[in-house]
Amino acid sequence: MRKQEVRVGGEAGPGSPAEQVKALMDLLAGKGSQGTQALPTPDSTPDAPPEPPGNDSRTQRHQEFLLSRLGGGPEQGEPPARLASLLLVDGLTDLQLQEHDFTQVEATRGAGRSAKPIALDGLFLPLSRVSVPPRVSITLGVAGVGKTTLVRHFVRLWARGQLAKDFSLVLPMTFRELNTQEKLSADRLVRLAYPHVGEPSLATAAPARALLILDGLDECKTPLDFSNSAACTDPKKEIPMDSLVTNIIRGNLFPGVSVWVTSRPSAASQVPGGLVDRMTEIRGFNEEEMQACLGQQFPEDQSLTGWVLAQVQANRALYLMCTIPAFCLLVGSALAHLCRQRQGPAGAELSSPRTLSEIYAWYFRMALGREGNDKGKVSQRIEPVAHRGRRVLGTLGRLAFHGLVRKKYVFYEQDLKAFGVDLALLQSALCGQFLQQGETLGSPATYCFSHLSLQEFVAATYYYGASKRAIFDLFTESGVSWPRLGFLTHFRGAVQRAMQAEDGRLDVFLRFLSGLLSPRVNALLAGSLLAPGEHQGYRAQAAGLLQGCLAPEGAVSARAVNILRCLHELQHTELARSVEEAMEHGGLAGLTSPAHRATLAYLLQVSDACVQEANLSLSLSQAVLQSLLPQLLYCQSLRLDTNQFQDPVMELLGSVLSGKDCRIQKISLAENQIRNKGAKALARSLLVNRSLTALDLRSNCIGPQGAKALADALKINRTLTSLSLQNNTIKDDGAGSIAEALAANRTLCVLHLQKNTIGPMGAQKMADALKQNRRLKELMFSSNSISDRGAKALAEALKVNQGLESLGLQSNSISDAGVAALMGALCTNRTLLSLNLRENSVSPEGAPALARALCTNSTLKHLDLTANLLHDQGAQAIAGAMRENRALTSLHLQWNFLQAGAAKALGQALQLNRSLTSLDLQENAIGNEGASAVARALKANTALTALYLQVASIGAPGAQALGEALAVNKTLEILDLRGNAIGVAGAKALANALKVNSSLRRLNLQENSLGMDGAICVATALSGNHRLQHINLQGNHIGESGARMISEAIRTNAPTCTVEM
Repeated sequence: MRKQEVRVGGEAGPGSPAEQVKALMDLLAGKGSQGTQALPTPDSTPDAPPEPPGNDSRTQRHQEFLLSRLGGGPEQGEPPARLASLLLVDGLTDLQLQEHDFTQVEATRGAGRSAKPIALDGLFLPLSRVSVPPRVSITLGVAGVGKTTLVRHFVRLWARGQLAKDFSLVLPMTFRELNTQEKLSADRLVRLAYPHVGEPSLATAAPARALLILDGLDECKTPLDFSNSAACTDPKKEIPMDSLVTNIIRGNLFPGVSVWVTSRPSAASQVPGGLVDRMTEIRGFNEEEMQACLGQQFPEDQSLTGWVLAQVQANRALYLMCTIPAFCLLVGSALAHLCRQRQGPAGAELSSPRTLSEIYAWYFRMALGREGNDKGKVSQRIEPVAHRGRRVLGTLGRLAFHGLVRKKYVFYEQDLKAFGVDLALLQSALCGQFLQQGETLGSPATYCFSHLSLQEFVAATYYYGASKRAIFDLFTESGVSWPRLGFLTHFRGAVQRAMQAEDGRLDVFLRFLSGLLSPRVNALLAGSLLAPGEHQGYRAQAAGLLQGCLAPEGAVSARAVNILRCLHELQHTELARSVEEAMEHGGLAGLTSPAHRATLAYLLQVSDACVQEANLSLSLSQAVLQSLLPQLLYCQSLRLDTNQFQDPVMELLGSVLSGKDCRIQKISLAENQIRNKGAKALARSLLVNRSLTALDLRSNCIGPQGAKALADALKINRTLTSLSLQNNTIKDDGAGSIAEALAANRTLCVLHLQKNTIGPMGAQKMADALKQNRRLKELMFSSNSISDRGAKALAEALKVNQGLESLGLQSNSISDAGVAALMGALCTNRTLLSLNLRENSVSPEGAPALARALCTNSTLKHLDLTANLLHDQGAQAIAGAMRENRALTSLHLQWNFLQAGAAKALGQALQLNRSLTSLDLQENAIGNEGASAVARALKANTALTALYLQVASIGAPGAQALGEALAVNKTLEILDLRGNAIGVAGAKALANALKVNSSLRRLNLQENSLGMDGAICVATALSGNHRLQHINLQGNHIGESGARMISEAIRTNAPTCTVEM
């Protein structure tokens, strides 16, 4: 980073044009009439840059020139809001350095890196009061994302005085323009691009700050060589163009000027990272912007826009690629043409595209149709138009293919002539759909394909046709090689070249070449580009050649994944389908061949099932996992449970999580064999990982040492929000280490420590941490041994802590004393929403404390007291509190030795309570008397939506009372009566209620001695009930024939209701 920013001030009198240019060159060289000034002090703010001189006629004339060049009128419109801010990124990732632009979008599923946004008007300002403005900035973007659009927008806003007002001079240049010069001096660079700087009226003052924009580094004809480029500080010295650029970026030339370079990611690696002060990235479309783009493309036909958008959304691969604006426009044109063709007489036979090759085939058909219209012969025969199409595509194809081989994406007239392109063809409508002419200032006209993918498609069509005639390797520049005869020989050569290209630049070309062999593409292009049916002789053999490339052992590379994409384009999907079926049915364990591994890696990227979570549980060996590591980087959620993974595998996974490219947000490693060394490997990755938010290590054996390693990582990690260490034997020492980390960590929200043999000491340490931590929302401490002592410590923490919302203390040997302490804390705590005290030892003596807390507390919503020792006396105390409580929504009293007395008290409370929505009384012998009491409450209660009365000793009288209540109640949605004995009489009562009830959604009558008659009563009652969604009639001695009859009756009477028999 630069330590100071050069600012130049002072007046410069008019002189000769040569003197004026010299003054400009002095400015660019960092010199001025009054020397340099230091940066503002830290007390100044970057939001208030110094205003340029208001009477600077040089700046004004230059701005007018730029507006005339770019078009500055209101008719230009505004670019998308996404260009108003960029993503501030920390260098290039391996994916960006090594892979094709399409692969970058597909592997990351169109999601950009998690990065801080930076507004366009702050792009060249300091990030803080103590930092300095960047001298060299690079903005990245895949092909077609809008880099040049961004530059033009920035320059237009600056020229209007709406942006970057601290720059008094902005000099935008493109590498397309620079490519026309073999040697150039810095002085002549400015003269050529901006000759008006020499006019006398422009040199009235030296600008305060200048910006040089170099747009399109990926289009530079010569790679930049910073290692061997000679240093040059003389602005008048003529040096090679690439050397001039390296010296400008290094600061040998124009040291006082800010430099902004735009580039595709792979080309940006030419600039050493040490010279780059700021790197930003342009994000692609989101769905709303995609829809707006298509809407602007067809403003006159909203139904067409809707149809095109629906096609894009239905195809995940297509949807991802449409996040690139240029590709979105291309797809919109192709699909719109398809839609119009489907309205014709043969439209029913036209199906939606499934591959990229089909999209581009439709694009070619659209272009061919416009060619016919352009000639004024709408009804002319297809043969002449197709012949012209083949001629144009053949000519452009040679240009596209050899350009692709040479990494050449911009062409000049001499290039067109060298490849035999008839310049007259450039005026045709068909050619205009593929090749665009660019305007360059003071330079020859330039040409490029509308999008990189179009160049690759046209190159593939050329190679497809030429390979059937060529006798030498088409990739060989000299044209001399070992003889190669036949299409398949050349196809094999193309596959080998693509597999050897480390930067993946031939990946999409190979996909298109494979796609030209698919039956659907052949049908679309038959008679225009392809001979009808000729693919049939090559398709099976080409598929075999491609699959043969999947044989090598080792890690699955991006090239291997691309082979699967080629097979998809070829519509040879048997291999992918077999692995996908194995994934769905848990049969991956037997698929271990290299081809199966590559296919699995491919499915991790494209399968709809893997988008939300890639579930590889019970299926992977260490060898298979190791081969998949490069592709696991881009899974958002990864489940690797029950794979018997041991510590060495964690070393491998740690390397993945440590990678800059890692996009994994959630990873589950539950029920493996991970010990402390494995935990330490994962902990090391957490020190640098910036994507992982949830880590699940349930049921492993990391022990206290493993917990300490993870805790040390948590002190530094700032992304993990959820950690599960359940059942890992971390004991008090491990809990203490985690507690120490919680005191410093400010991001962890969920912590699960169940079943870890943690005693009172560990609970005390955790309580001390909770007094300081304000971020943790959920702490699960169940199935430990904290006892009353630990509960009291946590209670003291709850009096102070104002962040925790859920606390699980199930099965912790807590008795009345511990509960009293916790309830005392709840009298003052205002954040806890859920408290789990299941399976402890709360007796009637502890109930008054519970009651006092429920009367006072106004925030607790869920209280679970299942499997305690409350008896009727304790439940009655709680029921009394529920008359006053207005916060609790869920109360669990299952298995508490309750009887009718408790049910009566709770029933009376329900008649007054308006907050409780779920009441669980299962496995309590409340009997018919208790059920009747609850039923009476349901007639008046309007809040309860779920009532659980399983195994509650309820017979027919209790069911009849509940039936009467259901006939009146308008809010109950779930009623569970499983394991009672309501019999036929009870079933009839409930059936009568179902005829009029309109609220019940789920009814469980499993194991209730209904018999055939009772079940039929319930089934026939559903003819008048259209709200019930699920009913369980299992275990009622209905018999197989009866079950079929009842199922049919329910299907007839209530087709939307699911029945379990």
